[in-house]
Amino acid sequence: MTSQAIAIERDQSTPLRLFWLTSLSMILIVAQSLMAHARMPESFADLAEKISPSVVNITTSTTVAGRTGPQGIVPEGSPFEDFFREFQDRGGQGDRPRRSSALGSGFVISEDGFIVTNNHVIEGADEVLIEFFSGEELPAEIVGTDPNTDIALLKVESDEPLPFVSFGDSDTARVGDWVMAMGNPLGQGFSVSAGIVSARNRALSGTYDDYIQTDAAINRGNSGGPLFNMDGEVIGVNTAILSPNGGSIGIGFSMASNVVTRVVDQLQEYGETRRGWLGVRIQDVTEDVADALGLAEAKGALVSDVPEGPAMEAGMEAGDVIISFDGKEVEDTRGLVRQVGNTAVGKSVRVVVNRNGETQTLLVTLGRREEAESAVPAAQPGPEEEAPQSMDLMGLTLSPLTSEIREQLELPESARGLAVMDVDETSEAFEKGLRAGDVITEAGQAQVLALSDLEDRIAEAKEAGRKSILLLVRRAGDPRFVALNIADDE
Repeated sequence: MTSQAIAIERDQSTPLRLFWLTSLSMILIVAQSLMAHARMPESFADLAEKISPSVVNITTSTTVAGRTGPQGIVPEGSPFEDFFREFQDRGGQGDRPRRSSALGSGFVISEDGFIVTNNHVIEGADEVLIEFFSGEELPAEIVGTDPNTDIALLKVESDEPLPFVSFGDSDTARVGDWVMAMGNPLGQGFSVSAGIVSARNRALSGTYDDYIQTDAAINRGNSGGPLFNMDGEVIGVNTAILSPNGGSIGIGFSMASNVVTRVVDQLQEYGETRRGWLGVRIQDVTEDVADALGLAEAKGALVSDVPEGPAMEAGMEAGDVIISFDGKEVEDTRGLVRQVGNTAVGKSVRVVVNRNGETQTLLVTLGRREEAESAVPAAQPGPEEEAPQSMDLMGLTLSPLTSEIREQLELPESARGLAVMDVDETSEAFEKGLRAGDVITEAGQAQVLALSDLEDRIAEAKEAGRKSILLLVRRAGDPRFVALNIADDE
């Protein structure tokens, strides 16, 4: 064949190759589109039908002491005070105790009637009533609670085996996975919402937090309800929302199932939690601290104090940097606290510390955190009458919770925090939905019991260069997080 013929043949084959390459590319694009569509459920109906019988509505009743006057309605000494007192008396309120009810959600985890919900759903309740998807209602007893993770375990007695759901492995949930929430939002009952996992490993307010963030709609009444993966397994317990208006804006938080299962197992066996306790005060290792201590990287937990307890008995000292606990590297204080809390009480573990540039291994026999906390309680505020009665801060008029305020807000005696007595309507706090009657229980991920606690948290946030502070606000028992600007607050 001549060179001219070969050139002609090549010229004719070039368009053919381009055609096949283009066709192959289009086929690949279509295949990818079909695969993506196949992964996206056409409907959640089958899943909802499968798991609905195991989800329950929860109604609680609480006896609230009667009011002695028209507190919270008109100022004391107002010319309308007598009128409102007479109005209350005619309405049958007066000094009589009243019944207060609240709604929440939960789910059955065993055929013999164990039910999981949030602690704040049943906290202070005298009676707990469970409504099943079938319409049947049964009274429940409280087996145990864990305020640290906001988890509670209930039990009902039924003549028939109950439909139940199982926990899944929350650690396998990936950002972008489909999830479905079910519960009793705003008292509407057995409502389903769907979305995706928006983020993982959120730490919002507590020592043991491991929240899954989701955009599946979660509203008041959804608390305690399950968050399902597409296999119908519970990977989270819906607990709180971040919202400027009290309603869902697509930022909801579910406590990860791998945290919940440990708590539930202990509540089921002991009726209480039993967490390991090391007995040290710790802080994160910052870049400055690492440089000062000659550490290669800013990792581990710096021991700031060693009170009497397991760590002191093992020879741990202030200034040690804990770099390994029970064979696992320690990244920061949060990780260490969770590792210790998840370790069995009484277990002897090896703790590796960096002391003066050298590593040492200590053998520590863990105590029980709950016993340590009850024996050495955290600092408490002085008598209520000695503390400031109110303070204006960030557009809020705040007051520590007193017995009188608890009665006004129909809160249990166990309630702690700062009551919002008034909100400046021109403030950011008002714009973000805070109202009189709300209770601030935490600020900057730490509990606030007194006005000074909130001032301290704001000062710490400013010193750290932050422009806002995250508040945990409860309304009718339901929690939500609100971030308020502190940069210009004085």
